[in-house]
Amino acid sequence: MTSLNLTNLAWTPLGHGHCHHQFQLRDASLHVAAGEFVGLIGPNGSGKTSLLRCAYRFSKPESGAVLLDHQNVWKQSSRWCAQRIAVVLQEFPDAFGLSVFDVVAMGRTPHKGLFDGDTLEDRHLVTQALESVGLQGFDDHAFSTLSGGEKQRVILARALAQQPQLLILDEPTNHLDPRFQIELLQRVKRLKIGTLASIHDLNLAAAFCDRLYVINHGRIVVSGTPREVLTAPLLRDVFGVQALIDEHPLHGYPRITWITQP
Repeated sequence: MTSLNLTNLAWTPLGHGHCHHQFQLRDASLHVAAGEFVGLIGPNGSGKTSLLRCAYRFSKPESGAVLLDHQNVWKQSSRWCAQRIAVVLQEFPDAFGLSVFDVVAMGRTPHKGLFDGDTLEDRHLVTQALESVGLQGFDDHAFSTLSGGEKQRVILARALAQQPQLLILDEPTNHLDPRFQIELLQRVKRLKIGTLASIHDLNLAAAFCDRLYVINHGRIVVSGTPREVLTAPLLRDVFGVQALIDEHPLHGYPRITWITQP
């Protein structure tokens, strides 16, 4: 079982003189235990995506370490990382002319040689991945013709076909209706693999995450269980909004109601 450790990451976009202070990372440390679903929350521009990019070997940190089971991912090849870490981003790939099956089958690439064709096992894993996101029978559909929500589920299926040890999700529910937001997070949770997800909707984060990290101005300001983290003072300080917090009537996790002046 695989764990992820980020320690004291620092990263600045486009050189130090640039004005993007909000995306800087400073002293960011975070841990995802094997099988744990960890949420990263914070206001827009607080550094969530920057942090995730350092973790999945896209943006190289200036200092600090990204360790996957004690192996520094920045000292490994991109293929080594792709065999272990799957990423689901907000943007969809430009899969012009590709079928749903083709897109999901891309998840098998890190495990194959350059000229290897699809094996029976590959095809089985692709079919299985599509079933697990509720898209069986979509194999031959053109990816470009799908709705945003269907595309998002295909990208999750591609990540599952990769058979990763760690899953990283950047705002995975942005394009989805409430039903599919809940279904997608339920599916991810059932996988029981270490998952780090930035989540925009704090009520979804409260419902699905084992632990939360709050990032603000590039620094991790607090971490803990949803109950420990999601307090009215924190939401006021970090998000600048008054909130009422009580318990979800059925499941007992924190429920946030934003207080708006009519």
